[in-house]
Formats: sequence, C-alpha cells, structure tokens
Amino acid sequence: MHRLKINNISKSIKGNDILTGVSLEVKSGEVVGLLGPNGAGKTTTFYCVCGLVSPTSGEVFFDEQNITKEPLHKRALIGVGYLPQESSVFKDLTVEENLLLAGELSIKDKNKRHERIDDLLEMFDIEPIRKQKGVSLSGGERRRVEIARSLVPNPRFLLLDEPFAGVDPLAVKDIQTVISQLLASGTAQEIKKNDLVRKNYLGEDFTF
Repeated sequence: MHRLKINNISKSIKGNDILTGVSLEVKSGEVVGLLGPNGAGKTTTFYCVCGLVSPTSGEVFFDEQNITKEPLHKRALIGVGYLPQESSVFKDLTVEENLLLAGELSIKDKNKRHERIDDLLEMFDIEPIRKQKGVSLSGGERRRVEIARSLVPNPRFLLLDEPFAGVDPLAVKDIQTVISQLLASGTAQEIKKNDLVRKNYLGEDFTF
C-alpha cells in the first residue's frame, strides 16, 4: 500500500497567504475530496502536491520519500498524476497521439506503451474516435481523453481538479464507473469539488 502525505504545507504569494498549515494523508484505494469556496486554495494545494509550484513551507511525501523539491515530471514517474480543470487536450493531435505523447517518458517499451494506450481507449470508450483530432471533440469526449491520458503512466495517486467540468450527465455516470474500477485496482483519487450535488458520487467522504 502506498501513501501520499502533505505535512503542514503553506503557500504565500506576494505576501498573501494562499495556504496555511494544510496536512493530509491518502492511501492507495482511498477517495479524498477537497471542498470549499472559490479562492480557498484547493487548486493551489494540488499544485503543491503534483509539483507545479513549491510550497513556501511544509513537505510532501510519497511513501517515505520526500518529494517536496521534485519537479512535476519526476513526481509523475513515481506515481503522482494530475488532471487540471482547464482543457489540456492538444487540439492538433489525434486522441491516440495525445495518449501516446503521455506514454513516451513513462513507458519505454514501445509494445507495452501501445498496449496501455489500447486498454485506456477501450476503458473510456474512446476507441471509435482514436483518429479524431482534439479540436473536433465534444466536452465529454475531451474530458474522457484527458482522464485517460492522465492514467497512461499508471499513477498510484491521481489528483482530479473538477473532473466533470464540461461533461454531460450521461458521460458523468460513465466516468464515475471507470473511476470506481480504478479504486478497486488500488489507485487513490484526490478530487477537488465545488458541485455539492455530487458530493458522494463514489460513496466516499469529502474534506472541507
């Protein structure tokens, strides 16, 4: 069992305190949700965990390894994945190319890389659009591709920032099912949510 631990992290920008003394521990297979109003620091917390920004103070651990100073790509390689709220599909690339790009650093063996991509295309029901370019995708298709791409390195922890943004209700249910399957396989989810209607969408508790 793996553990991701945030130990008393704080973040200040130009003298303004964005985060103050945030601590959290997540184990493989758990769901932990972050709830709060806009500007509460939820996304900044994710940035500090995944390596997009460095905390002003405090530490981030993967198991017993201190990863506070490790860059984003190294954290991704050891098992910390991140899905941003904003659209991140490369619009000029096909769905397949978007996923393959994510696998070039994390999966060295070409055959295994393609097998992983094929599995994710099927899992997220995006096999029929694998040759479609990102610019032509609907909101639901785009989000499926983004989630699938974040899973290419097979992360042990996946930070989902507003995972259902721009997704229609039917697609939400499908994505919920896939995420539940991931939990069963031991991937932990840390989810930032503003939509209280779906607070218990996986039957788990959320942290304010």
